[in-house]
Order: sequence, then structure tokens, then C-alpha cells
Amino acid sequence: MHIRVAAPGEHLDEAATIWTEATAARDGDAEIAPLSFARPIIQRVLESSLRSLLLVAVDDTGRVVGFAAVEPMAAHETTADIRYLAVQPGHWGGGVARQLMAALPGLLAAAGFTHGELDVYLDNPRAVKLYEGHGWRPYGDASPHPRSGRLEQRYRLDL
Repeated sequence: MHIRVAAPGEHLDEAATIWTEATAARDGDAEIAPLSFARPIIQRVLESSLRSLLLVAVDDTGRVVGFAAVEPMAAHETTADIRYLAVQPGHWGGGVARQLMAALPGLLAAAGFTHGELDVYLDNPRAVKLYEGHGWRPYGDASPHPRSGRLEQRYRLDL
């Protein structure tokens, strides 16, 4: 497994596909959103700033099996907002997310960020355990997600 920063425009469709598959699996949805729905969501993050990044986890066959879409926070340009992070469901439990989380601080620091932040649904204990296991700590109070109503916690990591 290799974690790297994708070139602009590279692997966008793979990341969007992984996002739709992973969110459907996480939420127990039988229907997977089409690429035409997910692609603009990831693309908006990547086009929001020249400093936005797409980090990809590439397996030994060259296939993208996980990703993180990152943009600088508007109020604090040195804080990376990890907007989307997902692993293809067929690779869950195989260490892809752990490798992404282990590589993330170094790649973000190399891009000039001093902090990272992300949101996680508190009813997703696997993700909470993963983030906390890599040194991320709750930041602020948990609050309902504006669309889903699910309780969400902001996490922060000093790089």
C-alpha cells in the first residue's frame, strides 16, 4: 500500500465512487448513489483552494482503495479540513484507513498545514476509535449534523 498526493484531476472518479460505496455500507443503505451525485461533492473540495489535496491509498495493483479530500479552512488557512475520508468497503479491516491516518500528518505538514480537523458521526465507533488511536482529539462540543441530524464531533490534531 502506498499513500500519496494525487495530481490535480487525478483519481477524482475513483474517490467519488469509493465515497458512495463506503457511505452506503456505513449507513446500511442498499442503494449506492451514482457517480454523477458524488463527483461534484468531492470536486468542490478540490477546487475550493489551490491548497486543496486529494490523498489516495493505492494498492499493489495500482488501484485506489481509499482517499482523503482536504481543503484549508477559510478562517485558518494553516488548518487542513479533512472533508471526506473513505475506504472501499471490500478493504475495510485491511489497514487502509490506518495507513491513511498514519500518513496524513506528514503529508499535511509537508503542504504547509499546522493543524488538521475533521468531523465524525459519533454513531460510527470504528471511525472514532481510528481517529483517537492516531492522536486526534475532540474539539468543541458535539452537535447534530445539519442534514442528517446525527450527532457529530469535531476532532483536531496538531501537526
